[in-house]
This record gives sequence, structure tokens and C-alpha cells, in this order.
Amino acid sequence: VRRLVRDLDIPCEILAVPTVREVDGLACSSRNAYLTPAQRLVAARLYENLHASAESLGAGAAINAEIERCTARLRTAGFDRVDYLALCDGESLKPLSSLNGNARLLAAVRLGNTRLIDNIAV
Repeated sequence: VRRLVRDLDIPCEILAVPTVREVDGLACSSRNAYLTPAQRLVAARLYENLHASAESLGAGAAINAEIERCTARLRTAGFDRVDYLALCDGESLKPLSSLNGNARLLAAVRLGNTRLIDNIAV
């Protein structure tokens, strides 16, 4: 969004704020209301797994291998589908092959008909 504002010379300032989360770590979203109680328990595992992978990547884990491990953990946790899991530049959102100090781990997963998205700094 910052890049779009800058590129289009829109006279406004973008203020980034932390993601508001439920007590269990799930990002607050109107989509959460569509989850069944059982799905809600699984949904909390998204942030848990992103956090674990961010820690591993920060400690030097190979990017592709960690993304594969996290994808497998998400499927094992009960997510119906992992639409994407990618390490990207936090500003351009371009995929990264190495950490750059502004990396974010982005994810979109499905539980039933509900698509959940989240991201975390690495």
C-alpha cells in the first residue's frame, strides 16, 4: 500500500499497526465467524506455525525447506488446503530467496469454505 501511495503520488501517510489477534493468536477477522468450533481450534494453529517458521528462518533454516515443513505442519494440523505460503519482501511483496531485513512470511489457508490469511515478520 505504501508503494502504491508513493507511486501514484497520493497525498496521505500510511501508518502500519500490528495485527490485532485473538488470545490464541488467530488474526481478528470477520471471516472467523464462519468457522465451526472445531475449525476455530485448528485456525489458531496458523499463527503458531508461522511463528515457528519465522523463528527457524531467522536462525538460518533453508527457505524452501522451511516452507515445505510449515506447509506439511499446516496440513497435519487440519487445514483443508494451503493456498500459498511464501517468504516475501515486506514492501514490494516480491518473493525472496534470502532474508533481507524486511522479510515477511505470508500465508493463505482454507478451513472448509473459509479462507484465512496471515503474515509475520521474519
